[in-house]
Amino acid sequence: MSVSWFKYAAPMNFYPLAGKLIPVFWILAIGLTGFGLYWGFFQTPDVLSDQKQYYRIIFVHVAVSWMAMWLYGMMVFWGLVGLVFNTRLSFMMAQATSITGALMAFVALVSGAVWGKVSWGTWWDWDPRLTMMLILMFLYIGYIALHSAIDNSRRADQASAVLSLVGLAVVPIIYYSVNCPNPNECNSLHQESSFKGVESNILLGMLVTALGFWMYSFATILMRVRTIILERDINTKWVSKL
Repeated sequence: MSVSWFKYAAPMNFYPLAGKLIPVFWILAIGLTGFGLYWGFFQTPDVLSDQKQYYRIIFVHVAVSWMAMWLYGMMVFWGLVGLVFNTRLSFMMAQATSITGALMAFVALVSGAVWGKVSWGTWWDWDPRLTMMLILMFLYIGYIALHSAIDNSRRADQASAVLSLVGLAVVPIIYYSVNCPNPNECNSLHQESSFKGVESNILLGMLVTALGFWMYSFATILMRVRTIILERDINTKWVSKL
């Protein structure tokens, strides 16, 4: 029997579907993150290059940095879909994604600062890569602040979506700075991409942990979008029946 997926574009139909998916994503998030961190902390070499035990922070730092960039792209995508097709659920998804994305960017900065203190002797440096991640977090905060400042939800959705589109250029700049073909041109304290020359078991830990954070993002975004749906449709009949 064929399934019409377009019906889930309606918040009323998406709400129960999200409720069924949330436990699945939570189980995957806990399992994958737990395995990835265990593998990274206990099944990888004691020394990587010229670094010692503190290098293990990459199993968190790399994952949240990836998620911060990926979630911004998803926030822009949902906002663009909302602007083009005028779909309420798309704007709700963008709003829900912004909180988790801001959290990932914040954890990336904090974990990077801890790493920097041990590795470079300073908590912060106006390194291009660090600065661009800081700007990315400010873009998330700006999106959230702008959306909260406008009382009309439809206008807030549209204005925030436009703001996110303007800031989209930051994501490829961050990616390029970490994967710069010529590191000398980047003039950066930050190490090169974690993929370059890394051992297979270390790479396994990073990828599994990143996948676990991905599942966590899905779970929290779906939880938040269900709350947004209830807040916006509080006066509808279907919400009254819940």
